[in-house]
Amino acid sequence: MSDRHIYDKCPLCGGKNFKKFNEADCSGHDLYHPSLSPVITWNLCSDCRHVFTDGYFTDASNEIIFSKTHPHQSVGHDIENNRTRSAPMVEKVLPFAKDGVWMDVGFGNGSLLFTAMEFGFKPIGVDLRKDCVEAMIQIGIEAYCQDITTLDLSPKCRVVSLMDVLEHVPFPKDFLKAVHRNMEDGGVLLISCPNSESLVWDYLTGSGTNPYWGEIEHFHNFSRTRLYALLEEMGFKPQRFGVSQRYRLGMEIVATKI
Repeated sequence: MSDRHIYDKCPLCGGKNFKKFNEADCSGHDLYHPSLSPVITWNLCSDCRHVFTDGYFTDASNEIIFSKTHPHQSVGHDIENNRTRSAPMVEKVLPFAKDGVWMDVGFGNGSLLFTAMEFGFKPIGVDLRKDCVEAMIQIGIEAYCQDITTLDLSPKCRVVSLMDVLEHVPFPKDFLKAVHRNMEDGGVLLISCPNSESLVWDYLTGSGTNPYWGEIEHFHNFSRTRLYALLEEMGFKPQRFGVSQRYRLGMEIVATKI
């Protein structure tokens, strides 16, 4: 039985004109389990140039993946050093929002929310790992263990952060639609993910050392150009671009809800 539901069309544009683009071994990944395929197959959409895996995990496969948590994703991990890493991300948002509800989707160790609190924001966390959500609730922060597409918050969020999250989502358009619905008019989206549109990406791919082809949790490799187009399609206006200081090859984009 397959460990993935196979895409029959591009998950961004809906086109069916795509072909195999790359393959990578994921058997050395920390979250790999022998019941999962050791090979990730990547497709390229000829219509919109998006790169995506041949499929997304079944519920059974997701249970295996989410049964483990990376140490750096545990709530409170390296809390002091992560505070200084998170502050520059909050500062990128400040020209567009200075207070209000800040929802971090896929909050992991919680550092971004903890730091946003220091700047005067009200934190809300969303994550699919139950242990992370329980830990966040225990320290008094509102948190939900559910898919954001089922979430309807009131009051709405002034800021939503998706830090290295969108590449994990099988259908990013549905996900961004839910983000848009849960934001105030003029709200701010802070989003990061690896950027496939860089010389560094090409260099590491050419040398066989690009870590993202074998990243078992990722279904997409976004370019800056394709991500900007997607954000605009889903009702967001990109306002600034930056290079991530947290993750290799990462980009950080601030956008506002139109």
